[in-house]
Amino acid sequence: MPPSAVAPHPLDDISLGLIVVIRERLLKAQAAGKKVYRLESGDPNFSVAPHILEAVDKAGAAGKTHYIPNSGIPELRKALAEKAVRKNGLAGVTDEDIFLTNGAMHALYVAFGALLSPGDEVILPDPMWTEVGENIRLAGGVTVGVPLKAANDFEYDPAEIEAAITPRTVAIFLNTPQNPTGAVLSEQTLREIADIARRHDLWLVSDEAYEDVIYEPHKHQSIGSLVPLEQSEKVISIFSFSKSYAMPGLRTGYIVTKSPLLRDRIPKLLRCTINGVNSLAQWAALAAVTGDQSQLAQMVSEYVERRDALVSALSTIDGVRPFTPRGAFYVWADLDPAIYERLGVTDAADLSDKLAAIGIGSAPGVAFGTTCDDAIRFAYSCATPMVKEGAEALKKALTDPDVLHGRKSA
Repeated sequence: MPPSAVAPHPLDDISLGLIVVIRERLLKAQAAGKKVYRLESGDPNFSVAPHILEAVDKAGAAGKTHYIPNSGIPELRKALAEKAVRKNGLAGVTDEDIFLTNGAMHALYVAFGALLSPGDEVILPDPMWTEVGENIRLAGGVTVGVPLKAANDFEYDPAEIEAAITPRTVAIFLNTPQNPTGAVLSEQTLREIADIARRHDLWLVSDEAYEDVIYEPHKHQSIGSLVPLEQSEKVISIFSFSKSYAMPGLRTGYIVTKSPLLRDRIPKLLRCTINGVNSLAQWAALAAVTGDQSQLAQMVSEYVERRDALVSALSTIDGVRPFTPRGAFYVWADLDPAIYERLGVTDAADLSDKLAAIGIGSAPGVAFGTTCDDAIRFAYSCATPMVKEGAEALKKALTDPDVLHGRKSA
């Protein structure tokens, strides 16, 4: 190899993330005094509940700022085990099955890093949150996408999952409520996926970060609650405090697994990556999971108001077909390619770029998979007035090329 040549590196095939790029662009415009609508990022705008902040103050005042146990403070692991049994129906979970991580994204990194060997295949939905696939690839794995279809309400199709299984398949990944579509898997679908995993001796990796952001009459069910006891050791459940408790900046998530293999491997990755989640954040998480839960219902009620405003605006635009989300806080919209010619753009990615240029955030379908180029996602986790005003600005931009291209104000 010539001295100037750079050897290939796994990170060279990992993107920075299109959503992050768009977010940074809007933040820069906002800092310059420009009006922006933050419809690109899933960051709940709500304040952390007072009792959670009080727990941080008390922990700091008590000097709880030193190294803590690698897998999490005992009090929190115990509380999360109780929550996993009571709320998620994960039978027999104890504190030894709980591992605290630096958010759910780190949980994905750790779970796949502990599970996969080079070349192992993981089946996942397409579209899917970008970082899921990236973490599979960082672990040496190979992603195998199963397309989600609007005609099926973006349900993960068990028959197509089974058809995608090969001798190299190790795991099936699922996310419900789902980012980016807002789909919620039914109990029947979950049972069928669990049965496929059992028959083919596959792992189930379940990302349940949005478990509390769900809209009636839909309900969240953990797939781990539906498997027989003998299969439970091959289920990895991932949770987060970011969405349920508006704590994304405190970077706290956790893994639940009863697998002896992973209970041996996961602490090693935790030690070598973070050596324990921030101690004050863990005391905050303990207060969150054991304290007053009334804020959850209040947040969901406001999300419904935002969702309806955004879906209502998008539904009036020719060539835009929004899916009314059943959970999470994103509106996924399929686009008729005819809209590109009408608006003077080449594709959904170009449309998203033009929207960002006039201060309206979004994320094109290409950021989430290989089968959804003609789609775009809008988040409604920012403040309600911004969502409502942004929905009207978006409606103008998607119906008037002069507005979209900045020749006329929205």
